[in-house]
Amino acid sequence: MSGSVLYDAPGPRAKRLDRTLNLVFSLAFVAIGAWILWSWYQRGIFDDRWAILWDPPKGQTAGDVWLSLAKGLGNTLKAAALAAPVALILGGAIAIVRRGSARRVLSGSSAVVTELARGLPVLLLMFLAKLVFGWDVLWSVVFGLVVYNAAVVAEILRAGLAALPKGQREAGLSIGLSTMRTTLLIELPQAVRIMLPALVSQLVVLLKDTSLGFIVAYPELLRTIKLNRDYFGVDYTLPLFLVGATIYILINMAVSRLATYIERRLREGGAGRGLTPPEIGPTGPIPQSGIGGPAREEGAHAGDPLFGAGRPVSSQPIPQRRPGDDEEERRRRAVLSDPTRAGMQANSRTGDSW
Repeated sequence: MSGSVLYDAPGPRAKRLDRTLNLVFSLAFVAIGAWILWSWYQRGIFDDRWAILWDPPKGQTAGDVWLSLAKGLGNTLKAAALAAPVALILGGAIAIVRRGSARRVLSGSSAVVTELARGLPVLLLMFLAKLVFGWDVLWSVVFGLVVYNAAVVAEILRAGLAALPKGQREAGLSIGLSTMRTTLLIELPQAVRIMLPALVSQLVVLLKDTSLGFIVAYPELLRTIKLNRDYFGVDYTLPLFLVGATIYILINMAVSRLATYIERRLREGGAGRGLTPPEIGPTGPIPQSGIGGPAREEGAHAGDPLFGAGRPVSSQPIPQRRPGDDEEERRRRAVLSDPTRAGMQANSRTGDSW
């Protein structure tokens, strides 16, 4: 049987080919890495310049170097933490207005704002806030990040809303919801779930764009690395910048893993895990006598309006009429189906049990 709906399970020949290609490409990557390391060794990269990480020169200590990098990282995370929520909220509001507003003025204005904000470079927005508005460097960086990324988030959510089936919107409108409430209650949650990977990718871009703040003299991580390089000398450029690149990669990997975890929880319905829905009907098949047959205990205790009908478990319903049966035959079967009534009828004065 096929292991996938898209392609058949690989056979022995395909497995051998797959193992061979994996081995060849792995050896190729190892060879390229070894060649890069050898070229660095010939150029004297692996000399005492790496000692800046544990024994820096000019009377500084390793704690001073790592503390300066930690401060730069803190400023980077501060700018990203301030800009990301505002960009998500503002971008979501723009997408909602553009999709759910019944007035062309509002939807058209949101579309124009989105296109204008997407067309402006982030660095230009930072310079606008610093030179024209006279803001602090931190808020200049946050302003540039918010304006640009809000427009991108709005476009991502708009694409997610447009990708939903038309029946979702029509169902909301058919039950009396307005276009705005339909967008908020029905379409937006589905669009967020669909476009979650793209939203996380944009958050990673926002985090990396904080490095543009060094141009407006914001003391973020990249500017801190550059200041350390200028102080200790050009020979220490590679170790410092490799440390900075490693920090950026680890942070972005952490954000991506968090997004993967959230997406898995949403897909598995983790919000309702562990909750058992109340029983509203019998768990087994319908009895042979039909809907009017004996109510099972679980159905009666659950207050089932259809099967239980509020009667005790021991009660006996009136047998269903069969084709060709008259009223006398139906009453006789009702008496015979109840032992108590049958015994009482047998002890009657006539002694006739029908």
